[in-house]
Amino acid sequence: MSQTVDTSKIMVRCAYHSDWDGAMKLAWNTFLKFDAPDYSREGIQNFRNFVNDEMLRKMFIAGHYQLFVAVDNGECVGMLTLREKKHISLLFVDEMYHRNGVGSALIKFVSRYAVNEEGIDILTVNASPYAVNFYRKRGFKDLGPETVADGIRFTPMELKLKNT
Repeated sequence: MSQTVDTSKIMVRCAYHSDWDGAMKLAWNTFLKFDAPDYSREGIQNFRNFVNDEMLRKMFIAGHYQLFVAVDNGECVGMLTLREKKHISLLFVDEMYHRNGVGSALIKFVSRYAVNEEGIDILTVNASPYAVNFYRKRGFKDLGPETVADGIRFTPMELKLKNT
């Protein structure tokens, strides 16, 4: 259940190595509550394997898989990961912070980062059924119909970025 929170204290930043475990725990717990009901058992297991993948952690530490976090009082309350510098592979916000601009702040931060640091002009995402409207409200456009792969339901989407 969301509540109004003082978002002025929330900092969005590139993640430190020490942020990884908390961010993945947030992703898993939020997925279970909001996304898992739309997924098959196979999809839930594949998602669990993904957020617990040691190779993914190693790619993050090596700088090949980017993690961004929203932090409130030292606690991770939102997280977003990028693969290949432009594809949002995970975006989750703690339930208590839903509808308080945390997800939007992560998208805005990563959009600026992609343009200014990586020279990227498009962000892509495979949006879960729960998140499709969130992404549409932030300017993402559908690239095709909802698809299922390995039990994971998603709508492919993209956002064209402008220099900021």
